[in-house]
Amino acid sequence: MKRKVVSALVAVSMMAAMLVGCGDSGSSDKDGAATDNQAETPGDTDREDAADGEEAADDGEEVTLTVLAGQSTTDAGIEDMIDEALAKKYPNITLEWECVDWGNDFQPKMQQYLQSGLPDIMIGKAQDVATYQALGVLGEIDATYVDRGLEAAKENVTVDGKTYGLVYNALYQGVYYNRALFKENNWEIPKTQEELQKIIEECKAKGITPFASHMVDTWSVGNVTMQFMMNDVFNKTPDWGDKFRKGEVSFADSEEMKTAYNYNKLICDNTFPETFSTEQTDCDAKMVAGEAAMKVSGSWSIQNFLDIDENFDFGIFPFPNQTGDSKLIFEPNITVMTSAETEHQDAINKVLDVLTGDKELAVEIYDYTKTASMLKDVTPTFANPSQTDIDAYAEEGNIVDVTLGNNQLVWGGFQEENAKDIAAWLQGQESFEDALAASDGRVDASK
Repeated sequence: MKRKVVSALVAVSMMAAMLVGCGDSGSSDKDGAATDNQAETPGDTDREDAADGEEAADDGEEVTLTVLAGQSTTDAGIEDMIDEALAKKYPNITLEWECVDWGNDFQPKMQQYLQSGLPDIMIGKAQDVATYQALGVLGEIDATYVDRGLEAAKENVTVDGKTYGLVYNALYQGVYYNRALFKENNWEIPKTQEELQKIIEECKAKGITPFASHMVDTWSVGNVTMQFMMNDVFNKTPDWGDKFRKGEVSFADSEEMKTAYNYNKLICDNTFPETFSTEQTDCDAKMVAGEAAMKVSGSWSIQNFLDIDENFDFGIFPFPNQTGDSKLIFEPNITVMTSAETEHQDAINKVLDVLTGDKELAVEIYDYTKTASMLKDVTPTFANPSQTDIDAYAEEGNIVDVTLGNNQLVWGGFQEENAKDIAAWLQGQESFEDALAASDGRVDASK
């Protein structure tokens, strides 16, 4: 597996009659869809034509493309930015958006559309490519647009030499920490569980909550559980999921999986008493206010951190595993897929041209979502206090792509359901053994 990750990885609607936006997208998900009124979309910006002064496309046949967008918490509003850029270069193309919560609603929607015909464009995550390419319903992405992306963007969306997903940005996952608190208390970045436990004990002695957590969101429980599994399970046994389906390993019998599940209890025992009623925004606000020292999360929290306090200083480190060799987790996020049966391939290619060729649009999206670029020669301009940590882990080769785990144990129908049982166990509604057994019982849904 490659582990050379580039260290730099890291609007308003047009006329209503012409452009169709998502509107409010509702509740948040695992890396999931944005909450109502989360953040206003930057607007009224003057955009240069995407292709170095190239004139806008000639008026052509009016085309409306349907788009199913599974959004993460960072993403609500980027549809307006895309619409604006597309209208400037290709005014004859309209996108009809259906924005849904990726964690809760994207997979069910895709199952519905598999029966009636897929939208022209689908926006999910890199892990979705493996799921739907295997069904033969995804179209190949033209090399013209694939080649505008980083090599790392191709790795998990290419099958037999053909690329079926355009990875647009990336997230990092690990433990965000309050630099000021760590400096004030002379805490070193923990690499082992023993070192982490020492910080937890000192936090509690000083009246500081060790971890900010919002376990009311089962997507968050599911996400951090995969983080734990990556460093304690998949980094040791890369084909654990395949072995699971062959009956060679199980959750109930695997000490490593039990350990990964039990880390949730470590968090639960050392977070806010009201974690099962605390929303993400409130949780992040407590982190920024210095009420908690750490948060196991991903780049989607950066948007909240900086919206609350643009001067908040935070870093990131991998959650320590049992062997002290955890790696920072990297996740390809926004991934564009297309229907193999579309009647509008030329129009789709024009949309891909705007997404990959309009660097001003790309920077606008990256700065708004606070995510890392997966396009060549495009670097976000937002200040990311954790970037120095990311660069250091990348330089050392200590970064792992979570797609390895997500492709073997899929989110929809498996990880998300496991998270519900973990949450039930933590609240005393079922036993630990019941939660493990429930995971084993879902083996057929794991891939």
